[in-house]
Amino acid sequence: MTIAKKEPITDSVTIPVSIITTCYGRNRHLYNLLSSLMQGSVRPDEVIIVNDDADPEQLAKFSLNIVQIPTTTSMLLNSTFDIGRNRNVGATHATNDALIFLDVDCIVAPTFIEQLASRLQAKPNALLMGQPRYLTRPLTDVEGVKLQQGTLLKSSLDKLSVYNPYRYNIKPSSSNATSVETDIEMSMEQTQDYGAFWSLCFAISRVQFEKIGGFDTQYVGYGAEDTDFAFTARALAIDFYLTDDVIYHQQHSVYRPPLNHLESIVINANRFYDKWQHWPMAGWLVEFVDMGLITWQAEQQEPINIIRQSSAAEIEAAHWPDAPYV
Repeated sequence: MTIAKKEPITDSVTIPVSIITTCYGRNRHLYNLLSSLMQGSVRPDEVIIVNDDADPEQLAKFSLNIVQIPTTTSMLLNSTFDIGRNRNVGATHATNDALIFLDVDCIVAPTFIEQLASRLQAKPNALLMGQPRYLTRPLTDVEGVKLQQGTLLKSSLDKLSVYNPYRYNIKPSSSNATSVETDIEMSMEQTQDYGAFWSLCFAISRVQFEKIGGFDTQYVGYGAEDTDFAFTARALAIDFYLTDDVIYHQQHSVYRPPLNHLESIVINANRFYDKWQHWPMAGWLVEFVDMGLITWQAEQQEPINIIRQSSAAEIEAAHWPDAPYV
């Protein structure tokens, strides 16, 4: 374990919250995330990074209590980066009861941590998910410096970002986001649609995380582990709330459909169905069927079989280097 050098924190209140993120090969995104956490209305007590390749000297430049822990890999699929297991490891090392999980692609709005922590304090038995907006291009080097200095305005990030048109978006509050709302019930909605949960940005207490059992490590690579987490929360009668606390998702290339994750998606879909008798990721499965990659029907109860692997040309054709959202 590596603990980055801690700089004095004098201009922001520190609150007892543990931030947990994991990544490999996304250090530009990671440093932008840390910049936004450093410039928030409050700072988290600790930031746990499950990561192997971030430069400790670079991490020491941030006025945050950063704990860097080595990543784990999946034993099920060719040593694939194991996001669920890494999140579990991060939670194990957290010293606070309030846990906020953030994908490394996140940039938090100035009051995100303060507001979401306040909501979790009021709803300690609930699962809370923030509201993502998607940057339509990567931040420039100049914008990255401004973010670290606290001079990249929220209004600028709003102009650079969009809501995901394929998902339900909680109605933004009328607050100008310069202070935390006194009524934490505002701008949050309880929902029974646990399939709407994404692990991109969520808060949960340590007790509830352990009650769920963390992320099921039988899922490998990419796909369905977060839906499984939410379905387990539903089975345990843990309330689920959507909030309008904003993070900005940093743009990166994607594959539509995700042919680069074909094998792990099939493994995870079979695992999910065996556990819940429900097929996840149906939209992707339909596309894989149409391409002749798998055999699958929505009504089937047998495991999905891969007929053939996608070709390099097919994978390249599915590549979207500048898509803001998946």
